[in-house]
Amino acid sequence: MAPPPWHVLGAGSIGTLWACRLARAGSTVRLLMRGPAQLARYEQGPGLRWVEGGVERTFRLPGDLPDAPQPIAQLLVACKAYDVAAAVAAVRHRLVPGAQVILLQNGLGSQHALAATLPEACVTLASTTEGAFRRDDGAVVFAGQGFTWLGPTGARPAPLWLSELEQAGIPHQWTPDILARLWRKLAINCAINPLTVLHGCRNGELTKHAPAITGLCQELARLLQAVGLPNAAVGLLDAVWEVIAATSQNYSSMYQDVTAGRRTEIHYLIGYACAEAARLCVAVPALEQLRQNLIAHLHAEGLPTD
Repeated sequence: MAPPPWHVLGAGSIGTLWACRLARAGSTVRLLMRGPAQLARYEQGPGLRWVEGGVERTFRLPGDLPDAPQPIAQLLVACKAYDVAAAVAAVRHRLVPGAQVILLQNGLGSQHALAATLPEACVTLASTTEGAFRRDDGAVVFAGQGFTWLGPTGARPAPLWLSELEQAGIPHQWTPDILARLWRKLAINCAINPLTVLHGCRNGELTKHAPAITGLCQELARLLQAVGLPNAAVGLLDAVWEVIAATSQNYSSMYQDVTAGRRTEIHYLIGYACAEAARLCVAVPALEQLRQNLIAHLHAEGLPTD
């Protein structure tokens, strides 16, 4: 029996990356569009354009509207954290009992809030280090092979659909300790992304700001310990420098959002970290100052600050 289709919410950089690799491996993939106008634009265009190793491929995957009649058994949610609740609510009526819902969002806060609204679904949280960006011509470039950690919101064995990720060439591992992975990535993002926005630079240029990164990592390590994840705090500074070196020519996702005039995920990244620090009475003055500086910058750019 063939596995059910993948329905993808959010065909941005990472959503396109997953959709194209799954389709290339033979999985059935459908893209969920917000409304008729977006669907019409997509159907009038060439499809999803994906660039890997300098080679461009086009995938003309079928598109769906939220109120399409087909049931959804496998839903990949790759939209921005602030769009998750509304996007999933629009297709919730189509989810079959026990539907597999995979959440690929930056930061923290959106995942557990959404999982609470889907008690009959099997919700999987994901943390990925893969890199992708959208070129000015609309093509998505696979910028760096990374790794994806996946885990359940509760106690649950590894699902069967992981075999499809294997066939698609998506490096991954199932872990019951997904929260530690998400927090670790959040901490790394907090030490990198806001600074790239404020200094207007690629990730690699942060080597000029080593003292600031060291101070931020010290505070973030204390926060990770306070939330009960001491292992996630081990070697955090080294991990940040490894990411900076591996992505030296890349622009952070937050930098890309700001330069494109898009809303950032500040609320789910540094905003979430500072809120948790305040809740737990952990002093993070450098992190809080960075958040305030980022808010001021976004305000000056005319962008939302929440």
